[in-house]
Amino acid sequence: MKTTSAQIEKVRDLLKDFSTAMLITHDGGGTLHARPMAIADITEACALWFITNDQSDKVHEIGRDTRVHVVCQRDHSVYLSVAGVASVVRDRSRIEAIWKEPFRVWFPEGQADPHLALIHVTPDRAEYWDSHGMNKASYLWEAAIAYVSGETPRLKEGEQHGVVSLG
Repeated sequence: MKTTSAQIEKVRDLLKDFSTAMLITHDGGGTLHARPMAIADITEACALWFITNDQSDKVHEIGRDTRVHVVCQRDHSVYLSVAGVASVVRDRSRIEAIWKEPFRVWFPEGQADPHLALIHVTPDRAEYWDSHGMNKASYLWEAAIAYVSGETPRLKEGEQHGVVSLG
């Protein structure tokens, strides 16, 4: 099945609703590490940018294995999972372009911090479950029917659930 621009837009719109995400990396020995990260930027192609210290464990882990996973959740209504490849970027102009003053909490020297770097996640695949707004009303209706009938609720593919190829 070919990914449509509407599917990519759906993923991008969901991503834009999150200010943080869990970034999951591989340590090279079979263990996964997850940590919350502020989302610094999201591109039209759903690529994600995070700001980081270039001496951090996550940067070393990405150096050993570029495969990463990004997971977002809001309440019990929106879930988003993005798998992709990460790279560490030290481009000062890109750092300046996406810098936000709240990052100063982690980088007191601001954009001049010599260890400031970016993690760029190029997504291969995204999967979402969206039951907020009208999708929530639809899901609650389906859940009630399922409860009474003894069947599982039906999700509207593309609206409430979707798997999107981004690579």
